[in-house]
Amino acid sequence: MNAALQSLEQRLQTSLGTVVIGMQPVIRALTVAIVARGHVLLQGPPGLGKTLLSKTLATALGGSFKRMQGTADLMPADIIGVHVHDAARGAFVFRPGPVFADVLLADEINRAGPKTQSALLEAMEERQISVDGHQYALPADFLVIATQNPRDFEGTYPLPESQLDRFMLRIELPYPERAHEQQVLEQYGRTTVTSEPVAAAVAGGGMLAAARAEVDAVHVAAELAAYVIDLARASREHAHVALGLSTRGALALLRGARIHAALRGADFVAPDDVKAMAPLVMPHRMALAPEALLEGVSELAVTQRILELVPVPR
Repeated sequence: MNAALQSLEQRLQTSLGTVVIGMQPVIRALTVAIVARGHVLLQGPPGLGKTLLSKTLATALGGSFKRMQGTADLMPADIIGVHVHDAARGAFVFRPGPVFADVLLADEINRAGPKTQSALLEAMEERQISVDGHQYALPADFLVIATQNPRDFEGTYPLPESQLDRFMLRIELPYPERAHEQQVLEQYGRTTVTSEPVAAAVAGGGMLAAARAEVDAVHVAAELAAYVIDLARASREHAHVALGLSTRGALALLRGARIHAALRGADFVAPDDVKAMAPLVMPHRMALAPEALLEGVSELAVTQRILELVPVPR
C-alpha cells in the first residue's frame, strides 16, 4: 500500500477542490510533479483559473508564493534579484527577486523575451541562482508553475528548447464542462470578496518525504526501463520530429510512471503507467520538423503514434 502518497493526493484534491472547480485531473498531475520535484507548464486560454490554482496550491503545501508577470520589457534581474547599495551599511546588499519562493508562478512566461526566460534555467535545474559571482540557494522543494498562452496568440515568444526540457509536465487546461462552469458562477459570482473559499494547508514536509519514500519502493523492471528508452529513441527517429526526447525527458517519464503506479496502489510499474504519463511528459519536449508543422501535425498526435508503434513489453 502507498498510504502516504494516496493520502497526499486526496488531501490536495479536497483542499484545492474547494477553490478551483472541476480540475481533478490537473490536481493529480500536480501531485505527480510535487512528489517528483518537477516543474509544470500550464497551457490554455486566459481566464481559466491558472493563477488561482497556483496560489491555492502554495497555500495547501504550506509554502510561500510569489508571482512574476511575463512582459516584453521584463528583465532577468526582475526575477532573480539584484545587488543594491545600502547607504546605512556602506555596502551592496542583495535584494532577492520573486524566484525566492516555494511556489513561483511565472505567469504568461512566453510573453517575456528569450533572455528573461533563460534566467530561470539555473533555478529550475539546480535550485540556486548566481548573481555577481555569488550563489544563493532556493527552497528544497522549489516549484515553478509557468502559464503559457497558445503560440498563435499575439505578443508571444516561443520558449527555448532547453527551458521546455526543464518542465517535467505540460498540462493542457481546456474550457470547463458546463456543470463545472455553472458551479464557478455560483461560487464566485458575488461581489463580496470575503465569501470566497480559502484552501487549508494540508501537506507538510513530513508527508512529502513519506510519499517519496513510498515511490522509491515501487519496483521498475529492466524491461520497463527499456520500454521508456525505446519510446525516447523512437521520438528521436520519427520523421515528423526534428528534436526528440532527451535523457532528462526519459527520466521524467520513468519517475512520473513510478508515481502514477504508486497512486493506484501498485508496487510495480506497468506499461500502462508509462502510457498514462507520456502525453504529459513527451509532447512539449519534441520540436516538430517544418513539414510536420505545414501538415498541421501536433506534438500530442506524434506522441500517440509513437505509443502505438513501440512494442509493449510483457
